[in-house]
Amino acid sequence: MTVSRKIFTSKMRANQIGGEQLRGLSEEEIKTVLDPILSFHLQFSEEVEYYEKLKRRELPSIENFKGIGHILIASRIALGMTQRDLASRLGVSDSQVSRDERNEYFGITVERAARVAEALGLRLHTKVELSGDVATNRELESA
Repeated sequence: MTVSRKIFTSKMRANQIGGEQLRGLSEEEIKTVLDPILSFHLQFSEEVEYYEKLKRRELPSIENFKGIGHILIASRIALGMTQRDLASRLGVSDSQVSRDERNEYFGITVERAARVAEALGLRLHTKVELSGDVATNRELESA
């Protein structure tokens, strides 16, 4: 149980939240009330932490371009750049950037991701490794 949950739960048990008296709530009712609030709080805290890391220029690594859209959007926001600013740098309309971000750049090509990253002042590093999980044609033929 997190510290926040402990504090809320103890106050709920004491039947006091925000100076208001709460009477006759069962443990299950308390849990029903608290769970969505605490879940939102946790999600919000994680997003703030992620944003603060971006502001410190601590970008997460990604694998196989999964999450590239999220990084591009978050980087733009962390840099204090508007969608209009990015659109101007890319030579596209504001609405195009808005659509791309709304879809988290789903289906973006490598070339386009590189253009957006460059417009944001990001450098993408690529490392290619063979995973060894894929059978070769010879292995398939001999099986």
